Amino acid sequence: MSDTAHPLPDDLPEPTDDGEADHLPDATVPSVALSATDGESVDLSTRDGRTVVYCYPMTGRPDEDVVPDGWAEIPGARGCTPESCGFRDHHDGLRERGVDAVFGLSVQTTPYQREARDRLELLSDADFEFTTALDLPTFTVDGDRYLERITLVVDDGVVEHVFYPVFPPDEHADEVADWLAENVET
Repeated sequence: MSDTAHPLPDDLPEPTDDGEADHLPDATVPSVALSATDGESVDLSTRDGRTVVYCYPMTGRPDEDVVPDGWAEIPGARGCTPESCGFRDHHDGLRERGVDAVFGLSVQTTPYQREARDRLELLSDADFEFTTALDLPTFTVDGDRYLERITLVVDDGVVEHVFYPVFPPDEHADEVADWLAENVET
């Protein structure tokens, strides 16, 4: 299901698997308190059951053009809103497939992300504690560091499955739902 409100161009550059996530399957999730847009704090290492954490470069805002110059040309950078909308739209289906919670994770601050709180469940790793502890793949543009698009399926504090690289982002929630349907008993 593609997000028609935020269409992606046909020539969107595709990221390649550079091996930066090869160490993540079976990794123990670090105990890091992440700020959530609902004002709570979430420690993914202590969550019981299965959690999907889709990491993405940045939260866009409908009232601002905040992307760095050349953003659309960076493989894997563009498509955060369509990916998030896909997870929002698939939330009930993911829960039916055994997922207890779905979170988006970026390195932007919680105050910045709050604009989207009515639309999405987002976690902030603005201090890069979680990113560094798991050695998640990142990239830098104009001196600012961003998460590469990657999704972790975490079960009882352990990374069960990794989707990396993620492409196309607007179809990724379907990919996660399909994997869950094939690999998880509910």
